[in-house]
Amino acid sequence: MDDILYLIAAPQTQDATGVIRENADLQTTGRMVYCKAESVTRAEFFAAGSNGLNPEFVFSVFAADYQGETLCMYHDKSFSIYRTYHVPGTDYLELYVERKGGSNGID
Repeated sequence: MDDILYLIAAPQTQDATGVIRENADLQTTGRMVYCKAESVTRAEFFAAGSNGLNPEFVFSVFAADYQGETLCMYHDKSFSIYRTYHVPGTDYLELYVERKGGSNGID
């Protein structure tokens, strides 16, 4: 782990019917975790691209550091986490992220 990633929890509220929704009026909170950043593979790029995603990085973090966040910041750029993968036999989790050009809500 040689780099830093900020995991950001989108502010959420629960409505009267019990549905949890993101609330843009509340402030987002982030925390720093150590990571290893890599480019996505060609297979991941084309598979995600065929589903309308724009993958950019895969971050390896300790599984205990991840708490279900949907957003992150890396080198002052915001990303949306679209997929996670627990690496078998390790304590690591891979976070697959995409950049959405302003729709992440934290730029």
